[in-house]
Amino acid sequence: MHCPQCGERETRVVDSRDLEDQATIRRRRECAACGARFTTYERIEAARLVVLKRDGRREEFDREKLASGLRKALTRRPVADDAADRAADAIETTLRGAGVSEIPSSRIGELAMERLRALDQIAYIRYASVYQSFDDLETLKREVDSLYAERDGSRR
Repeated sequence: MHCPQCGERETRVVDSRDLEDQATIRRRRECAACGARFTTYERIEAARLVVLKRDGRREEFDREKLASGLRKALTRRPVADDAADRAADAIETTLRGAGVSEIPSSRIGELAMERLRALDQIAYIRYASVYQSFDDLETLKREVDSLYAERDGSRR
């Protein structure tokens, strides 16, 4: 770390604290040459995730884009206001935990549908109808029937 006053590379850490977000560390440093004190912030840089699109394009993973799609599916549903953000965080954690840098968009869609299915069945149907491009009412009906069968099986 270079001193902002004199440019010296030799500095020592005087104090370190975790910030509220638990992902950032605030450090007070002192320059060995001129004695100036200054503050630095350190954050872990996560590896880049690249999404492989169906058409072959590559796009950097955008957590906000995922959360936005989940929010649309959850619009006017009886779930917590931050449900979409929490689901997006969980999906991103799963993707990063896989240890690969390139993820097919289909995997992200599957994880989103799993989360929505557990959160709210109507939101799941909304998302699945767009994501899976249901061709006709029969396909939609089969998906709804599978939800009914799943729900009835868990009540027994």
